[in-house]
Parts: sequence; structure tokens; C-alpha cells
Amino acid sequence: MEKLSRNSRVVAITKILMENSNRIIGLNNFSELLNAAKSTISEDIVIIREVLEKLQMGRIETIAGAAGGIKYIPGIGQEDSKKFANELCELLRDETRIVPGNFIYMTDLMYNPKIISKAGVILSSMFKASEVDYIVTVETKGIPLAYEVARNLGVQLVIIRRDNKVTEGSTVTINYVSGTSGRIQQMSLSKKSMKPASKCVFIDDFLRAGGTAKGIKNLLKEFDSELVGIGVLVDNVGVNKKKTSEYLSIVELQHIEETDTLEVNPSKLMS
Repeated sequence: MEKLSRNSRVVAITKILMENSNRIIGLNNFSELLNAAKSTISEDIVIIREVLEKLQMGRIETIAGAAGGIKYIPGIGQEDSKKFANELCELLRDETRIVPGNFIYMTDLMYNPKIISKAGVILSSMFKASEVDYIVTVETKGIPLAYEVARNLGVQLVIIRRDNKVTEGSTVTINYVSGTSGRIQQMSLSKKSMKPASKCVFIDDFLRAGGTAKGIKNLLKEFDSELVGIGVLVDNVGVNKKKTSEYLSIVELQHIEETDTLEVNPSKLMS
């Protein structure tokens, strides 16, 4: 391969790092791919590191040792996080989102790549200090957001189903009490889906009363695994006596007024 200019190498290295968030890549890989000495690659990485940190777009971490290298950790500045949370609140305040049963229509937001990609960076930043093995979610609306968080943290996504599927093989199924309806429901997870003694973070679109989160915590115990964190896009803080209290959110829904208006504000973490 012909030698590339520094600008070309910087572009290539940045693209590779961002496509492999939180995964260690040895300098030899860049050296061989770009036909450049390791010392040259190191100089390129210094430039990339300085720009990313200056623009608050994440950071590059160096891992020492024979199996070391560098990895990109996605991030977002506090001002950008606040701006995103405020814009999301504006979208959610639309009274036409209220559907019968006092539910909030969010499907369009959950499948909007621009919204979910930025929300994924914010939530993954909240758990970057945790030693996470898996991101877990329950089918189906939370999947896009959970996928983005898993991708940013460089771990696998595990999807818990509402019922058994023959394609999943042997499964573990538990009953749990829905925090919304108070009814007994089921959730199921394939025995092949995760290794025992894993640490997991639950990501979802909306937290109402926390029944699902509590159910997931109990389900993970069947795999000798632990729920170490919960992250949601919207937290319905207007619900009393939630079944879980340890979670992080981006925006908070206070309550639905009698005039069919929504009171939505950025969470305290965004301020």
C-alpha cells in the first residue's frame, strides 16, 4: 500500500476507533494497515486525542503491556447533553403524544437514529466506570437504545423476551409483577445468552413503576449474574412507590395534567 498523508491516516484511525468503541486496538494493526511506522502512528494518535478532548467528543485511552494498545471511549460535553435533554423534552411535551390509558407515544423517538445515537452516548457515559459484561433489555422498543449503549461500551446486547421461542433453545422463565398493571407477567432468557457471574446494565426507553427492572434483577440471579445499573431515556417520576430506586435517566416526566399537558424536564444529571 502506498504511504498516506498524515491527514489521511488521522481520518482512517479515527474511523476505526469510533467503529470499535471501548475495544483495544494494537498500534501494530494501524501500522500494517496504513504502511507507517509505529512512531508515526503514535504522533497521529496524539493529534486525534487532543482534538477529541478539546471538542468533548470522547477520549482515547492507552493500555500498556504486550496485549495493550489504544481504545476510544465515547463521550459528550455537559452543554451538549443539556441541549439534547431540553430538545427531547420539547418533543415529549406535545400533548398529541398522550394515548388512552395515560401512556406516552414514544415509538417515533425510539426509532430515530439521531436521537437514539446521542442518547446512547449519554447513557453509556454514565456507566463507563462500571465493569459491564452485558447490556440487557426487554423486547422491543428499548432495543435500539440498548444497542447503542452496548456498542459504545464495547459489550454484547442481550434481549429478554416476553415469551418462549423455540429458536432460543433451553430458557429460564420467571414470573414478575408488572409495576404498571399489577398483573403477573413472564420474561424469558435463553441459557446460551450469557456467561454465569456476569455484571449487567438494564437499558430501557421508559421507567414507570420499576416492575420490569425488578423482574430482570430476579431473572439475572438465575444466571448467577448481577444487575449493576439501570439507565432509561424517560423516568416517570410522578409514580409513587416504585419497585426500584437505583437508576439513571435523561429526562423526567412529572405527571399528565388534567388539561392533557405533559410536564417534562431534564433529569438532575443533565443540569
